[in-house]
Amino acid sequence: MITPQTIIHFWYTPPLSEHWFSSTPDIDALIRNDYETLWQQAAAGQWDTWRDSPEGCLALCIILDQFPLNMFRGQAKSFSTEQDAVKITKHALAQGFDQQLTSEQRIFLYMPLMHSEHLADQALAVACFDKAGLEGNLRFAKHHQAIVERFGRFPHRNAILGRESTPAEIEYLNSPEAFKG
Repeated sequence: MITPQTIIHFWYTPPLSEHWFSSTPDIDALIRNDYETLWQQAAAGQWDTWRDSPEGCLALCIILDQFPLNMFRGQAKSFSTEQDAVKITKHALAQGFDQQLTSEQRIFLYMPLMHSEHLADQALAVACFDKAGLEGNLRFAKHHQAIVERFGRFPHRNAILGRESTPAEIEYLNSPEAFKG
């Protein structure tokens, strides 16, 4: 039986913990093969009872925010449950659940906010990472916030999502400073 602890253990132990920000096709396939059905169920609300605990909220954020980025890399579907994860994060914050998690766990509880294209979510991400003292993540959160502040979205997603890039976005994407995801 799958529990929040199952997901947390999977995510926080090798080989996954070694590939959080540098995945491989094999890791992406592993997640897709083992967890796509669970992701579909979570997206349909079948695991909403997990929202009642800090670990459950963390597990749902991993399933709804991180897993699709791996399972559907390069596809619009990779962002399809992002806002569901943002709602879970905000619920967890309202309950004070983040305070019951380790610093390493908070990173992935807050991550959906940093992935959001809504400026208010970006500001909340910066505040959360700052308050938690997660300096490395705070630097990335500020960078993400600056991109959304500048363009209103992440330009590197435009092609995947079938959006037309503005001339300013094209210039940015062709620059050495560009964030490519």
